[in-house]
Amino acid sequence: MQIKVLMVCLGNICRSPLAEGILQSKVDPDKVLVDSAGTGSWHVGNPPDPRSTAVARKYGLDIGFQRCRQFTVADFDQFDMIYVMDQSNYNNVVQKARDPSDSAKVKLLLSEGNTIETEVPDPYYNSEDGFELVYHLIDQACEAIVTNLTL
Repeated sequence: MQIKVLMVCLGNICRSPLAEGILQSKVDPDKVLVDSAGTGSWHVGNPPDPRSTAVARKYGLDIGFQRCRQFTVADFDQFDMIYVMDQSNYNNVVQKARDPSDSAKVKLLLSEGNTIETEVPDPYYNSEDGFELVYHLIDQACEAIVTNLTL
């Protein structure tokens, strides 16, 4: 059985593409499928932000092939686990939930792992350093996810 994990941020160009790429690099693709989406539709069809692509490349990951898409209600049926980057994303996703089992799939990404941070900050309007910080926060959370997965 394959576990399906969805990473969600606002536009699906900065944080969730990084989270998708980082988690994919840590799991067996035959056992874990990872995808990402955004709660907004502004960037649908576009590649990730070049700064996300650059920080991923710095750590040996290629996320340039990814294309942005918007979160839909059907994602509740497709995915076992839905990780969101911040409280706003959490609220937007849970608002689309049809029942308690949909809502139960949604967690803040940083609730996994051992960090004092509760939200992955949106680096879009920040400097390059913001993308570096985001990479490391997501990487730490993805390590915890892999440890906690029961395959």
